Amino acid sequence: MEDKELNEYTERLAALRKNGVNLISTLRQENAAAKRNKLLSVEEREKIISENDKKIAEAKEVAAKNKAEIAEIVKAAVARNNELSKPEIAKVAAEQNAIIAKLKEEYAANVAKINEDTLNRKKEIVASYAGKTSQKDNEDCKEDLRVAEYEHNSALFDAKNKFVSAVDAAKAVKNQAFVDFVQKNRALRNGQTNFKEDIVLSVQNYINKFKMSKFLLDNGLYLAILVFFIVCIILAPLSGNGNLLSLPNIFTILEQSSVRMFYALGVAGLILLAGTDLSVGRMVAMGAVITGLILHPGQNIVTVFGLGPWDFTGSAMFIRLVMALFLSIFLCVAFSAFAGVFSAKLKIHPFISTLATQLIIYGLLFFGTSGTPVGSIDADVKDMIGGRWIIGMLNGELITFPKLIIPAIIAIAVAWFIWNKTTFGKNMYAVGGNAEAASVSGISVFWVTMGVFIMAGIFYGCGAFLEAFKANASAGTGQGYELDAIAACVVGGISFNGGIGKIGGAVIGVIIFTSLTYCLTFLGIDTNLQFVFKGLIIIAAVALDSVKYLKRK
Repeated sequence: MEDKELNEYTERLAALRKNGVNLISTLRQENAAAKRNKLLSVEEREKIISENDKKIAEAKEVAAKNKAEIAEIVKAAVARNNELSKPEIAKVAAEQNAIIAKLKEEYAANVAKINEDTLNRKKEIVASYAGKTSQKDNEDCKEDLRVAEYEHNSALFDAKNKFVSAVDAAKAVKNQAFVDFVQKNRALRNGQTNFKEDIVLSVQNYINKFKMSKFLLDNGLYLAILVFFIVCIILAPLSGNGNLLSLPNIFTILEQSSVRMFYALGVAGLILLAGTDLSVGRMVAMGAVITGLILHPGQNIVTVFGLGPWDFTGSAMFIRLVMALFLSIFLCVAFSAFAGVFSAKLKIHPFISTLATQLIIYGLLFFGTSGTPVGSIDADVKDMIGGRWIIGMLNGELITFPKLIIPAIIAIAVAWFIWNKTTFGKNMYAVGGNAEAASVSGISVFWVTMGVFIMAGIFYGCGAFLEAFKANASAGTGQGYELDAIAACVVGGISFNGGIGKIGGAVIGVIIFTSLTYCLTFLGIDTNLQFVFKGLIIIAAVALDSVKYLKRK
């Protein structure tokens, strides 16, 4: 689309920016290149950068001088581009919509013809074998009919693929018209984006690429869970249990999710590597028992391997907190790394190595403590870390904010940063997607795997430390937590096939599972029946993940 007025605006902007903002960008790129160029001596590098800095200072003066004029021209140029592009976009959309409508008619006619031809062919086959009664003739007739049916299905498949490809091409042309318009405006603004244009472009891209089958495959489980929650919200007041969506209930769900978030964040990395971790629950018990022993007010009745009883009240509370957190993390990392060595070095599946670790910890804990609970921790420190802040009154109800939500948010932020902003995170995806290809590309599969196990141990240790602030810890604490953590990750879209998933998925999965349990309990559903709901969700999530994996293959 050529326009004399728009071309004039473009030329004027190029001239005004040439010795200003464009020159600044070019000189800064030259400075960056000079800093990376190892062939340059220190003196040469400093000379280039010094000369460029002087030119940049001059270019900034030019840019400041032309800023107002550029802004005025950009405004006029964008308005002109909008004026020209809108009818052009509408014209392209109308043309492509007509093409799509024609394609639909042709496809329907093609399908009808294929069906008719196949029906006629089957009639001819049956007629050709009429009167023939031998076993061989019957088998030949059935075989010819099977071939005809196979060719019929193949023809339908080819026709549908051809139709879908043609429709996608027409949609792409429509989308490209709007993309060209947006890119032109961005070029006029010298690369600056516009929020409204970006939103419209994103929506348009989604609409053009939208396919109901893919949408249901990707989101069907979440839609079903959403319907379940809506039903629970409606039934709660009708059954006399009150408002499920009240602020105290929401805070309680988030509080229950907060500690379990650590376990999901830890196991998520192992699932990303196409593994799993069955030792989570025992690690929780181990860290919680250690924390309970150290933070117990006064002498504890529990002995460990015959040693004790223990009394740490002689030490300052800060030292006891640091000691409890450090030992919880240290022991969890030690046992997690122990399992990791066997998986990383000997290629033993994490299912086996973590199962063995689980049994070892379980045996040591019960033998060492005789299964005796360590008792409650100091009330002051329990309130300081695991208590609630009073927010105020709402509709005659006291609103309090759970403190455990804060460390959970910090853990999510740390995990997100590691997964998305570090080389280690990128290597996790590479190893999980294809370990052999990652190894060939220079990534140490051993150390990446060990790193994931160690990272998991750190998350488990932190979560186990906080677990002690919720209930009296014992060797049986955390029973079944590994299954909830694994299920949360799978529901959140972290694939068992490896290399696919996001931290946000694990977070959503934990909240979904916690909310599910809370809703069922809130409605008075028997605890045993709750396992049925969990089981159905897990099998549905894994089944959908398998279908998506097979489609990708």
